[in-house]
Amino acid sequence: MAVKPFKLVVAGLSAVGLAALAACGDAPTDGGSDNADASFLACMVTDSGGIDDKSFNESAWAGMEAAEDENSDIDVKYKESSNTDDYDPNLQGSVDDGCDFIVGVGGLMSANVTTAAQANEGVGFAIVDGSPSDAEGAPVETSNVYSIQFDTAQSAFLAGYVAAAQTQTGTVATWGGMQIPPVTIFMDGFAEGIAKHNEDKGTDVKLLGWDEAAQTGTFLNNFEDAAAGKSTSDTFISQGADILFPVAGPAGIGALTAAEEAGDAVNAIWVDTDGFESTDYGSKLITSAEKGLAQAVQDAVLAAYDGDAGNGTYVGTLENGGVGIAPFHDFDAAVSDETKAEVEALTQQIIDGTLVVESPASPAAS
Repeated sequence: MAVKPFKLVVAGLSAVGLAALAACGDAPTDGGSDNADASFLACMVTDSGGIDDKSFNESAWAGMEAAEDENSDIDVKYKESSNTDDYDPNLQGSVDDGCDFIVGVGGLMSANVTTAAQANEGVGFAIVDGSPSDAEGAPVETSNVYSIQFDTAQSAFLAGYVAAAQTQTGTVATWGGMQIPPVTIFMDGFAEGIAKHNEDKGTDVKLLGWDEAAQTGTFLNNFEDAAAGKSTSDTFISQGADILFPVAGPAGIGALTAAEEAGDAVNAIWVDTDGFESTDYGSKLITSAEKGLAQAVQDAVLAAYDGDAGNGTYVGTLENGGVGIAPFHDFDAAVSDETKAEVEALTQQIIDGTLVVESPASPAAS
């Protein structure tokens, strides 16, 4: 069930990728390698949260570094964005630095990357968790923007089913950094997984923090404030939640600290990466709803180097191994063989199409 490497199906570059190119300037927020012999410069522009956010920025950078490790002709650099005001300067800085391929991380950067790509058609771009669009979110046709997206409703569905099976109080909670599609898609899948367990097993597990039907819930309106994440999680714990599902990048660490302070009674499920490996709170994490971001970015960079990138779209799913749930690690003995078998069966049903997990935020398959 863990995310497996996938093969890049459609070559292409994305507007968000241009934002990533900004990652290769001389500002204090720049970083990366210095391979003077490399002939191809691939750059990344982070979203807020930083390069070591234990989540999507860090995973994307791992993919950039993997591409460099695989091909000595590739040099990789990044530029960090502290907030949305940094997107345009970082993108332009990346273009000015002569980056051949720019990966922008985060759907909030979509319009910025699109604008940069349209102004620099000789540069390849990729956008993670987004697609070419204007400032109002309307789709825009481009020739040099590759879109890297993930149907994480599928992996979150499995995580929600596990949460419903493992809760002792009958109440679990989720909350997000911002109400944007890459966040709400996780929350939708989580809610549907809980509903599936209630339907199949006759349980009545309640979800706090997200109403899927109304598309309303609890959000911090940022991805950096771990203190606010802890306060929000403490509130849900006081309302009876014993499993927390933060979808908030580094702000989600607040949920893990809240769970740790609550003792053995409260645990959590992470997103994007295997939190057992990427955070310091593995003992509190039952599993993680993963997306294979590192592999996707690596494949995109290698395709761009080969001249095979363009304006295509990759959508990671359970079927192609682009999303999945992480191993149970320290909770392996606590999760019953029955639940494990049910998760395996649900995974296959989603792959076969006999079980459809739907979210308004799910990306269209290409």
